[in-house]
Amino acid sequence: MSTQPLSSKIKDPHANNGGVNAMKPDDVDGKKVFIETYGCQMNLADSELMGGILAEEGFTAADSMEESDVILINTCAVRESAEDRVFGRLSHLLQHKHENPELVLGVTGCMAENLREKIVEKAPYVDLVVGPDAYRRLPELVADAMEENADPVIDVKLDQDEVYEGFSPKREDGVGAWVSVQRGCDKFCTFCIVPFTRGRERGVPPEEVVRQCKDIAERGFKKVTLLGQTVNSYEYEDTDFADLLEMIVPIDGIERIRFTSPYPIDFTDKLIDTIARHDEVCNYLHLPMQSASNEVLERMRRQYTVEEYVDLVERMRERIDGLALSTDIIVGFPGETDEQFQQTKDLMEELRFDFAYMFKYSERSKTYAEREMEDDVPESVKKERLTSIIEMQEDISREICESRIGTTQEVLVEGPSKRDDSELSGRTDDFKTTVFPRPADDSIEAGDFVDVDITDCTSHTLLGELSG
Repeated sequence: MSTQPLSSKIKDPHANNGGVNAMKPDDVDGKKVFIETYGCQMNLADSELMGGILAEEGFTAADSMEESDVILINTCAVRESAEDRVFGRLSHLLQHKHENPELVLGVTGCMAENLREKIVEKAPYVDLVVGPDAYRRLPELVADAMEENADPVIDVKLDQDEVYEGFSPKREDGVGAWVSVQRGCDKFCTFCIVPFTRGRERGVPPEEVVRQCKDIAERGFKKVTLLGQTVNSYEYEDTDFADLLEMIVPIDGIERIRFTSPYPIDFTDKLIDTIARHDEVCNYLHLPMQSASNEVLERMRRQYTVEEYVDLVERMRERIDGLALSTDIIVGFPGETDEQFQQTKDLMEELRFDFAYMFKYSERSKTYAEREMEDDVPESVKKERLTSIIEMQEDISREICESRIGTTQEVLVEGPSKRDDSELSGRTDDFKTTVFPRPADDSIEAGDFVDVDITDCTSHTLLGELSG
């Protein structure tokens, strides 16, 4: 979860005197908004988008919830834990409503679309429920919710054409920035709710992506991360994802380009060659595997086999120098046997990912798996399997980091270390966090590239000294 400032009856937001706001623009000028974000990078990017849209209409950023006129909780619906945390957070925020009866409390994002009825039922004090395709109308919806004695304002209608072209997200200063190049998803994995909360896949026009990348370069960002649910399946008219990378590489000031999350079967030879050819495209890729059992992958509707996945990894490692890989793993999917789980462990050991995001399966409402499959793996078994792969992956990650000891790595400095202000932290080209002492003259700043001699490590972090 991250925070950032800008960081019953249902009112129809479209039936509003022909679309005219009940509240005049002057009434919202200076109103302070605070956005708290749960979920993935795409949610963080959406929070920045909402902040930019609201700022254009006169809203300002609140530094804290206590001084806010509007609090928006931007949510994720992918995992049950996120849903539980959001409802707990809403209950806690009720005190702000008691202290400031005019405060507008809103829920936005995937959970807003997926659980709108549950939100109104469990948290009737919520004033605003807005889905991912309604942010363009957010200033109007907030204004409606600010009306005295207003009913909850809800707009969760999906829009298959909405890509928010022309809007400028309100980005905090830093080293890297996100740019959404794709919205929605067409894969319909049986465990995933995203196609139902974000709609079908559609690409952002390449000219819009380039515009945003040029804008962040002019603001001093050194790294851009391109976002999409299956980002490498990006397509807009005759432009594919490899073409899009070729359009971004020449932008002056952008020195590192990352993207997440790609889908295995949509990696073409053209795309692999494009990554290999350009130093600006990072040699780190996140490649979700989910399981190493073909039977489980079929039940998940992942559209590839284990053999196809392994072949892809081998081809990429052969053609992209120094490639680092991370992955997603789900254990305890319906029907997963001990043998099938062991197949996943065996392949993790064989492929040796640099790191992995590992989860035990939990049902998500409205998914095919929730409707049609029995959640038949005992919770105790899920926990045992998850603990087992976490321990194994920790060992693999540590061994990979240890192999960097004695090397010199180019590091993009991100700022002070989280644990010690006397140290600086940054990332290597292959996405490894690297920590080193801050020089006595304080001559290094966020955004600088430095060479670091690696002297030690943990399973997740390289430790070193400035080279020379």
